[in-house]
Parts: sequence; structure tokens; C-alpha cells
Amino acid sequence: MDSGMDRDRSHGSRWASSPATHREAVMAETARFVAVVEGADLTTPVPSCPGWTLVDLIRHTGSVQRMFSWLLRQRVQERPLTRDAALELPADDAGYPGWLTASSQVAARAFADTDPDATMWVWGADPHARFWMRRMLFETLVHRVDAELALGLRPVIDPALAADGVDEFLVNLPFAASFAPKTAHLRGQDETIRFRCTDRAGDWLVRLSPDGFGLDPTGTDPTGTESANPADATVQGAAADLLLLMYGRLDRTSDAFETSGDDELLARWVANSEF
Repeated sequence: MDSGMDRDRSHGSRWASSPATHREAVMAETARFVAVVEGADLTTPVPSCPGWTLVDLIRHTGSVQRMFSWLLRQRVQERPLTRDAALELPADDAGYPGWLTASSQVAARAFADTDPDATMWVWGADPHARFWMRRMLFETLVHRVDAELALGLRPVIDPALAADGVDEFLVNLPFAASFAPKTAHLRGQDETIRFRCTDRAGDWLVRLSPDGFGLDPTGTDPTGTESANPADATVQGAAADLLLLMYGRLDRTSDAFETSGDDELLARWVANSEF
């Protein structure tokens, strides 16, 4: 799909926390990430990111924070051909935890200098600076979870942030074809999948049409109450578990979920919604 700024793509604000919440959460999630990896063996494999070690995970997360900060500082108005972010990578692996902290500080300065309502280029659904703040949060949060999983720790995710993350994922996925090519297979004859939180308000109805897919606002209910619009398949679970399902960190067959309806449709969604 076109990711230019010639369309109104503001859907998704019903669950979104404020940009201030996203900014604060980026700092908090980075601090948690650093606390997890400090003193750990950075050559530890990360099973949820095949082929990566902890140092790769840290490098990726800090680089994303610095690149998104560069986009914010530049107030880019069209897709950049290059991204000249100063990564300032450390001289050796031991420096990566501190470098990740410094990356979040780079982000904090960019946030402080940027109006979240400023119009700018984004690849997703909300053509404003706040898109990058929200996106940076969930890049950081999910990879903090990856680090914990790699080290045998049980991740804990704030339910409000998790529900916001589910919404952010589902709102933006239809615009992610350039780096998520399997989404081209998410087509159908108006089949629907419902994702519902069981521990807080949150209910999303995704519709697969012949020419694309996306959230159906007529069947998507921010109160989380039972909708009059039935779905062909439904997944219910805690907000944190639904977020991990979106990112492929938790399988749909997990006991964390109650599923009903067309299992083949659910399987097709999972197989082709890789972000």
C-alpha cells in the first residue's frame, strides 16, 4: 500500500496512550533492557530472533532508537534515500549496555525537541512525529522481552502498554508490505478475525478482503464488550500475551489463549503477519 501522506490515516488513536507516555516508556523499557543484559554473556543466542546473539539484539535496538531520532530531528517529509544517523557504536562488546543507555538519551533529546503533532513522513498509518515515538517504544519493549527470554527470565509487560502495542501492530501492519512481504497473502472474501483482551478493555476485528486487509472500525470495540458483529475466528487472551502473539513470541496454540472458529484462517494469519 502507498505510505505517502496524501490520505487520512489516523485510525488507531482509541487505544493509543499519549506521546508523553510513549516517551517515558521508551526510557523505562530501555532501562529494564540494560538491567537485564548488564553482566550477561552477550554471546548468548536469542531464540526469538534466530541467528542473533544478545549483542546483536542490543545493537539493533540502539540503532533503531538513533535512526528514529534522526528522522525526528530532520522532520523528514518523504521517504529518505539514506539515513545518516550517527550510531557511535562502542569499541567492544562490553560497551554495548552503556551504549544502549546513551541511545535512549539521544531519543530523549529528540523527543524534547519535537512536537509530536508535527506532520512528517512515516511508513505507517499516522503521518505525524508521534508515530515514531510509539513505534520506538514497541521496538524497545519487544526486544527487552527477547533479552529476557534468551536469559531464561519471565517477561512482565504492563497491560495498558500491551493493549496499546496490539493496536499499534494491527493499525500499521497493512502498510508494512515493503519489509513484511508475506502480508500480501492476507487476502480473502471478507473473512474476519477478532482479537480480544481478557484482562482489560481491548477488542479488534481484522477483515481480509480481496484487495487487502485491515481493522474493521464497525466491528472494533474499544470497550472490549461483546460485539454484535460475529467473527470467523476469535483469539482471546491477556493483553501481554496478545502482544507476544502479534510479534511471534508466543504460539497461537499456547494455553494462554482461548481460540474459536476457523483454525485454518488463524494459521494463515500467523504465517503471514510477520512484522
